[in-house]
Amino acid sequence: MSTLKFIVKRLLQSILILFFVMLIIYVLMRCLPSSFIETLAQQKANQPNSKSYEEWMEQLSKSYGYSPENTFGNVFGGFFTWIGNALRGNFGDSWYYTKPVTQVFSETIGISFIMGAISLVLEVIISIPLGIIAARKQYSVTDYTISVIAIACMSLPTFFLIALLKLVFSINLGWFDLIGQVGRNYDQLSSFGKFLDRAHHLVLPIVTLVLISIGSWMRYVRTNMLEVLNADYIRTARAKGLSEHKVIYKHAFRNTLIPLVTFIGGSLPGLFSGALFTETMFSIKGIGYASYYSMVAGDIPFTMFYLAFLAILTLLGNLIADILYAVVDPRVRIS
Repeated sequence: MSTLKFIVKRLLQSILILFFVMLIIYVLMRCLPSSFIETLAQQKANQPNSKSYEEWMEQLSKSYGYSPENTFGNVFGGFFTWIGNALRGNFGDSWYYTKPVTQVFSETIGISFIMGAISLVLEVIISIPLGIIAARKQYSVTDYTISVIAIACMSLPTFFLIALLKLVFSINLGWFDLIGQVGRNYDQLSSFGKFLDRAHHLVLPIVTLVLISIGSWMRYVRTNMLEVLNADYIRTARAKGLSEHKVIYKHAFRNTLIPLVTFIGGSLPGLFSGALFTETMFSIKGIGYASYYSMVAGDIPFTMFYLAFLAILTLLGNLIADILYAVVDPRVRIS
């Protein structure tokens, strides 16, 4: 089987999986009581300069899949109506933000992508060398120190870590603002000053994302590196007189990349989906921040779009990981 045929096959499988994932999401949304729509329509109708209760009921019912125009008159009919609109790029209007869902997404995804990309690069730069060092010096003080740091990062709850960082660096030292994306004098700054101000406000959120992730990365790299270092071909390479640097970074690390590719592929959803707790607690208005408040407010159109977005990213990450197998190791071939 050629690489192109493999990719096409995996894409078709991903589309089929995505279809059933979307069906499950839609069914779960439909399991909410119908009175939820009536209550929401009443709340919106009571807002100043708002539409009438009947108009809200009609709009919300269509978004929710209870439209009288639904010819099937059941869950599947509503699902196919929703999926048909979604394929045309119409996910409806956000009930919480009162604007098209795709517009909310385009306004929030940028900052989440920047934070996710920077944190991913830092995680790779920090965790892979530390994991290799821990494996090379197994059971040493260095190994124990790195392992303790990794376990601490894995164990700390996100909200506790954020509160600790705010206490130390925002309250005690006063280096950073507690919340927000820009400072109070942002409008008076130059273009470069505005860039530095926004970057300054992203330091603590990015540090949070890195700290909560590097622990599992370091443990993963260390475990796989130890497995490779105990292989027969590594002992043979050392017996032939190759330098330790060449053994570690040319032979051992190349084989460690195979499982690491899977790990990196699984990180793709987090790169775009945003960090819900981190963005919310720092008031960074990214996709995670938007999804949190939309879910709390019962914004079904945006919630369904966000869950579909995560499902697509997960499937795409798995596909990329499979393709990269043959790139990082020539012994792996698609057959």
